[in-house]
Amino acid sequence: SAPQSLVSRKRREFIGMPAPPGYVPGVGRGATGFTTRSDIGPAREADDAPDERHMPPPKKPAHDDDEKGEDENLNDANYDEFSGYGGSLCTRDPYEKDDEEADRIYSSVDDRMDERRREHRERRFREEMEKFRKERPKIQQQFVDLKRDLALVSEDEWLSLPEVGDARNKRQRNPRAEKFTPAPDSLLAKGLSAGQTTAQVDLREQLQGGIATPWGGASTSSAGGADIDMKKIGQARTSLMDIKLTQAADSVTGQTVVDPMGYLTDLNSVIPQHGADINDVKKARLLLKSVRESNLKHPPAWIASARLEELTGKMQEARNLIMRGAEECPRSEDIWMEASRLIPADQARAVVAQGINHLPQSVRLWVRAAELESEPKRKRRVFRKALEQVPSSVRLWKLAVELEEPEDARVMLRRAVECCPTSVDLWLALAKLETYETARSVLNQARDNVPTDRLIWITAAKLEEAHKNLPMVGKIIDRAVAALQVAGVEINRDLWLKDAEECESSGSMETARAIVRTVVGHGIDEPDRKRQWLTDAEGFTAREAFECARAVYAKLIAAFPAKKSVWLAAAHFEKNHGTREALESLLVNAVSKCPTAEALWLMGAKSKWLADDIPGARYILANAFKANPNSEEIWLAAVRLESENNDFERARKLLLRARNQASTARVWMKSARLEWCLGELEQAKALLNEGLRAYPQFDKMWMMLGQIAEQEGNVEAARAAYNEGIQRCRQSVPLWLLLARLEMGQGQATRARSILERARVNNPRVPQLWLEAVRTELKSGQPQMAAATMSRALQQCPTAGQLWAEAIFMEARPQRRAKSVDATKKCEHDPHVLLAVGRLFWCERQINKARDWFQRAVKLDSDFGDAWANWRRFELQHGTEDQQRRVAALCEAAEPRHGELWCSLAKCPATGDCALLNCWIS
Repeated sequence: SAPQSLVSRKRREFIGMPAPPGYVPGVGRGATGFTTRSDIGPAREADDAPDERHMPPPKKPAHDDDEKGEDENLNDANYDEFSGYGGSLCTRDPYEKDDEEADRIYSSVDDRMDERRREHRERRFREEMEKFRKERPKIQQQFVDLKRDLALVSEDEWLSLPEVGDARNKRQRNPRAEKFTPAPDSLLAKGLSAGQTTAQVDLREQLQGGIATPWGGASTSSAGGADIDMKKIGQARTSLMDIKLTQAADSVTGQTVVDPMGYLTDLNSVIPQHGADINDVKKARLLLKSVRESNLKHPPAWIASARLEELTGKMQEARNLIMRGAEECPRSEDIWMEASRLIPADQARAVVAQGINHLPQSVRLWVRAAELESEPKRKRRVFRKALEQVPSSVRLWKLAVELEEPEDARVMLRRAVECCPTSVDLWLALAKLETYETARSVLNQARDNVPTDRLIWITAAKLEEAHKNLPMVGKIIDRAVAALQVAGVEINRDLWLKDAEECESSGSMETARAIVRTVVGHGIDEPDRKRQWLTDAEGFTAREAFECARAVYAKLIAAFPAKKSVWLAAAHFEKNHGTREALESLLVNAVSKCPTAEALWLMGAKSKWLADDIPGARYILANAFKANPNSEEIWLAAVRLESENNDFERARKLLLRARNQASTARVWMKSARLEWCLGELEQAKALLNEGLRAYPQFDKMWMMLGQIAEQEGNVEAARAAYNEGIQRCRQSVPLWLLLARLEMGQGQATRARSILERARVNNPRVPQLWLEAVRTELKSGQPQMAAATMSRALQQCPTAGQLWAEAIFMEARPQRRAKSVDATKKCEHDPHVLLAVGRLFWCERQINKARDWFQRAVKLDSDFGDAWANWRRFELQHGTEDQQRRVAALCEAAEPRHGELWCSLAKCPATGDCALLNCWIS
C-alpha cells in the first residue's frame, strides 16, 4: 500500500487539466519560447501569444459529465471503517452489464428491507399522530358535538338568528398597506433637546445675550454639558424590540405563547352590543336629531331616538331622550308607554302617573299602572280608578273581574253588562256565576242586546244540558240557526262544527250532537252529501271527537239506509272507538237494511264469537244462510267457527254441504286443509285430487298436494305435483319457490338454480324469485355468486324492499349502516326495509332506536306479521311487562295475516291452522 503521506497529501486541482491559452512553461523563471523549422510560420517571440489561444477548450469525454469534473476524494475525513470511502473507487471504470445487474439486485434487496419495515413505521406514525391529535385536537374536532346539535335546530329558530353585523370601522374594513419609515437619529436628538430645560447659560449665550439662535443646526447642550450618545439610543431601541418579540413568541421552540382556546373564549367578552356599524349609528343619530329638531311634537322621532340609544347600550341617554319627548308630547300614549318601559320599576310608577294625568282615558296606561303594582290589593284599586275614568272599556272590566272573589265578581259583572251591553264575553261570564233561573234570564237579555252572536245560543244549550233538560238542547240549537238567519247572519258550517268539538271536549255531549245534526247538512249539495259527511266523520275521528263522528254517522245512516259502505264505515267506527253492545246493535240494524251484505253478517258473528257467545254467533250465521244461501264466505265462516271450538264433525258436515251447494275452489281447499290439520292425509289427498279435477288452475291445491307428499317423505310425488302445477299455473310464484326449495333440500343446487332461472323467465321482475336465488347461493356456500345475484336483482327490481332488507345483512358489519341508508332512500315506505333497520339497531344494542323503527314498520303496514313478531321478541328481551302486554294487545287488534315467517308458522300443519287463526276469512 502507498505511504500514509502520499495518501493524505492533497491533490493539486490543476493536474490533468489543459494549459491555458498562451501558457509558456518556465516563463516565470525567465525562460523564453522557441520554434523550429518544423513549425509552420515564422518564429515568435516569448511574449507573442499564438493564435490558438482564442480557440474553444477541448470537450470533455462523456464520463467526465457524470463525474461533474470532480476527482475522487481519498482523504481520511471521507473514510469509514465499515463502508470505506464516501465516494466510489470505481468511478473511472467502465459501467458493464454485471455492474448494472449488481445494482439492480442491491436495489431490490433495499426495497425488500424497506417493505418489511414499512408496516411498523406506518403503525408508529399513526400512533404518534393519534397521540398528537389527542393532545392538540383541531378546532373542527372540538366543535363536532355542537355541529351535531345543529340538527335539532328548527327552521323558525334558524331564521330568528340575528344578522351578524360588522363592528369594524371604515379603516379596518378597507385596510391599506401601511408604510413604516424609520426615524433618523437627528430627529430623535432634536426631540430630546426640545423637551429639556437648561439650568445654566454657556459662554456663547453670554456673548450673544442668551437670545440668539445657535447657528449651524447645533442644539442646546444638556444640563450636564455631555453630548447625546446616539449609539446607546439605537441599542436601547433594539433591546425594547427584543423584549416585545420575546413576549409574543417562545424563544426556544419558536411557537406562539398565545392560547388559541383562551383566545376564542375571550372573544365572547368583546362582542359588540349592537350589530350595526358605528358609522351607521352615527348617521342614524344625526338623522333622528334632525327629525326631532324639525318637529318637536312628533312622538315617533323621540321613541326611535331612545330605542337607538338603548340599542347601543346608552340607557341613561335613552331615558333622557324619552323624558324630553314626554315633555314635548304629553298627549302621546306611545311615548308614556315607552318611558314606563325604559325607566326603572321604582320610578316607572311616577312616570305612568304623569301620563295618566295627561291621558286619563288611556286604557293602556291604566293597565301598565296595574302591572307595575305587585300586590293584588293595589291592582284592584288601580282598576277601580280606571273604571271610574273609562267605564266602557271591556278589557278593564275583564282584568278587574279576574282579581275579584266570586261574589264581588258577580256584582262587578252586573255593572259591566250595563256599561258594555254589547260584550258577549261579559254576558257569558255573568251567566256562569248566576243560578240556573237567573242565568236563563241573563242569556235572554244577552240575546236581546246581541242578536247576531251564536255563542249565546250555544251557552244556553249547555246550560240546559247541565241541568238535565235534554229535550230543550236540540230545540235551542234549531231556534239559534233560524234566528240568526232571520237576523241576516251567514251560517258558517266550519265554525259551528268547531264549536261542536269544543262542546264535546268540555263535556257537553248532547249539545255537540245537536249542533252536528242541525248544521252538518247546511250548504251541502245533494250529490255531495255522502262524500262530505264521510270526510267530516273521518276528520272528527282523527281529532278524537268521537261523539261528533257518531252523530255524523247517524245522519249518514238516516239519509242512506240502503248503502252498504255507510253501514260498514259506521260499524268499523264502533268497533274501534265504541262498545261491543253499540256495535252489535248497529249490526242488527245494518243486516235488516242490507241483508245481502256478507261482511255485516260476518262482523256480527265475529263479535259474538269474541265475546264467547257461540250460540249467538251460530244464530247470526244461520240467519245469514237464509239471506245468502250460496255465499262462500258465510259457509267458510261457519266452518271456521266450528273448527275454532273443536267441533270438527260439525265442521266436516258443513264443508260437505258447502261442496254440494256452493262448490268453489276455496271450499275444496279448506276441506282438504281441515283433514290435513286433523292428520287424515289420505282423505286430504283424495279431496285435493277431486278438487283439482274440477279446478285445475287453482295453484294452492297443487301446493298442498306437494307439501303433503313432502311430509310423507315421497320426494318424487312432491316433485311431480309441483311440476304439474307449474304446467297449469306458470304465473304462480309460490309453486316455483316450493319446487326450488325441494331440489335444494335434496342437495341439487344446480337444478334449483335452473328452476329459478325458468321462473324468472316466466315471471320477470318478481323480487321473491330473485331473493330465493340469492338465498340458494348462500346455502350452497357461494357468497360471491350471491353478491353478484343480489346486484343483478337490485338492478331489475330497484324498489323491492325484500331485496334491500336481505342486502343489508349480506354486508359485513361495518358496511351495514351505509347499506341501510341506501335502502331507506330507495324504499322509504317499505315495511321490510323498516324492519331490517330496526333489527340492525337491535344488533347494535341501540334499544330506543330499534323500538322506534319497529313501531314505524307496524304503523306503516299493520298487516305485516313479521314486524309484529320481531317487535314482540324484542320487547320480550329488552322491554318491560307493560310494553310486552301493549305489543301483544296491538298485534291482536291488528290481526296480521301476511309476512314470510308469519305465514310459514300460521299455515304449518304442525302448529295447526285451526288453532292459529287470527281473523275470519275475507
